[in-house]
Amino acid sequence: QVQLVESGGGLVQPGGSLRLSCAASGNIFRIHAMGWYRQAPGKLRELVAVILSGGSANYADSVKGRFTISRDHAKNTVYLQMNSLKPEDTAVYYCNAHIVRNGASAAYEYWGQGTQVTVSS
Repeated sequence: QVQLVESGGGLVQPGGSLRLSCAASGNIFRIHAMGWYRQAPGKLRELVAVILSGGSANYADSVKGRFTISRDHAKNTVYLQMNSLKPEDTAVYYCNAHIVRNGASAAYEYWGQGTQVTVSS
C-alpha cells in the first residue's frame, strides 16, 4: 500500500505565498517523477510542475518564475513553493508520483487526495 498525503493549502491574498508538501509512505522501493497538478472549477486537471529523480524540473508556462518544485529523497517528500499568487491560481492541487513498490518491476502512478488553494482578497 502506498499513500500520498498533502498539506499546506489554504486561503491567501493576491501576491502572497504558500508552500505545499506531499509525503509518500508505504511499501516503497523507488520513486521516479513527482509532481503537482491542479484543477479549477469547470476546468480540466493540468500539470503545474514536475521533478524527476535526478532533480530536473519542468513548469507550466503560467507558473514559471513564481513557483518552485523541490524534493527530499530521504523523506520521500515533494514541495511546491508558490509565490506571487494570483486569483487564477485558485484550484485544488494534487500531488502525483510514479512509484515502484518493493518486489515490483514497474512503476505505478499514485495521487494524493488534493488540497484547496484559494487566492482572494
